[in-house]
Amino acid sequence: MEHDGVVGKAQEAARETNDHPVVRAAARVGYAASGVIHLLIAWIALQVAMGGSKTSADQSSAMSTIAKAPWGASLLWILVVGFVGLALWQLTEAIGGWHGSGKDAVFSRIKAVSKAVVYVALGWTAATIARGKSSNGATQSAQTTGDILALPGGKLLVILIGLVVVGVGIYHIVKGLRKSFLQDLVDDPGDIAVTAGMIGYPAKGIALIIVGGLFVLAGASGRAAESQGRGGALALLIRQPFGPWLLAAVAVGIGCYGLYSFFRARHTKV
Repeated sequence: MEHDGVVGKAQEAARETNDHPVVRAAARVGYAASGVIHLLIAWIALQVAMGGSKTSADQSSAMSTIAKAPWGASLLWILVVGFVGLALWQLTEAIGGWHGSGKDAVFSRIKAVSKAVVYVALGWTAATIARGKSSNGATQSAQTTGDILALPGGKLLVILIGLVVVGVGIYHIVKGLRKSFLQDLVDDPGDIAVTAGMIGYPAKGIALIIVGGLFVLAGASGRAAESQGRGGALALLIRQPFGPWLLAAVAVGIGCYGLYSFFRARHTKV
């Protein structure tokens, strides 16, 4: 009974935090921040596809681009607030939100916690770059993979992580094609948003599937360098037949996801 009381109080506190206007506003800023990052990743990827840049098309490069702009550091701190707020909202949603029952509830809570972890990582990267320090997404991914490989059963764990990321990628593709992303919204965002979501989610899903595949390859081979994050995944595309065209198409799709994120910031359920 005492345990139930503690859990109940934790859920009540989480619901109160989740419903706080400041947290909700920060969550909307977080979705808009995600839109900014994805648009910049798309722009960098397009430049790479056209042979005008060798920069890695990932979150770190996008944030470094922001840092070089006038008032860039200030904008990065706004992104930090948004990502942290969105992480807090996802975490409190996982603890105190209504997720149904059974396997669906477990999956929903795990998804919310996973998103919180991702947004914390994005906030940390933004804060690191805002403080004038460098951050390399491919290097960080390889270092993290190397640390996991060093653990007992590390190869299997890296393979499992890769398979999970592939699964998330497939989920994004299905979500886009079925337009089920509209279930995240409180009202109709309009035809532009729907079209952007239908293109953007599958494009992001393709990138995630490649990222997951690189993790599986790293686990199977025991070489951490095989795992290079989203930048490495997009770089892999350009090395394929018709690579520049493939990369350009995915870049446009990621840009559409960024555009949709702005609509989600306005219309999302928070």
